[in-house]
Amino acid sequence: MGKHGKHLVWDWNGTLLDDIDAVIGATNAAFAELGLEPLTLKRYRELYTVPVPKFYERLMGRLPTDAEWTRMDGVFHRHYWERAENCGLTPGAAELLATRQASGFTQSLLSLAPHVDLVPLVRRHGIAERFLRMDGRPDTSTDGKSGHMVRHLAALEGIGVERVVVIGDAADDALAAAHVGAKAVLYTGGSHSRASLERVGVPVVDSLAEAVAVAEELV
Repeated sequence: MGKHGKHLVWDWNGTLLDDIDAVIGATNAAFAELGLEPLTLKRYRELYTVPVPKFYERLMGRLPTDAEWTRMDGVFHRHYWERAENCGLTPGAAELLATRQASGFTQSLLSLAPHVDLVPLVRRHGIAERFLRMDGRPDTSTDGKSGHMVRHLAALEGIGVERVVVIGDAADDALAAAHVGAKAVLYTGGSHSRASLERVGVPVVDSLAEAVAVAEELV
């Protein structure tokens, strides 16, 4: 199962896909439609959390109703997917994935982006063949990644969790890793501030190359 059995589970949005500007743009476009004040990148990173309704609770002082959430989620995604097509991969990501695959290591992709949107976008970036498996969100659930991670690893037959490291940009990535007994490395280029990532208690890095290096040391 790959060289030394090491396996990386990559996050997509904010990790491999450099989409934080699209996220902020879509968030503020959605906020304008919903009558909310715009956010700076710094403030977004301070407040963002998963499940996403909790993020809106931090902004509004209360959880959105089901009807409000449905509208907010729909408006955000309409604006986001208009922008996502123009997002590139994080600098160096394609080369890292190719080098690691060529070295005999395995990797997979797990995202909360809708599966039907995720897979075509990954393919357009020319990196789909780097992964043993790609799993996006299969439904409209607002839950975090923990249950999703269980299903993802179960489908990766022969990969022991003790050899798995999750690389992502959100506290939820580390929580999902811990939920299944895997390790995690968090990258500062996405949705969270460094301070909020450091509170999780796993290694925090500023580049994907450093994330891979640290991941190799962890397993």
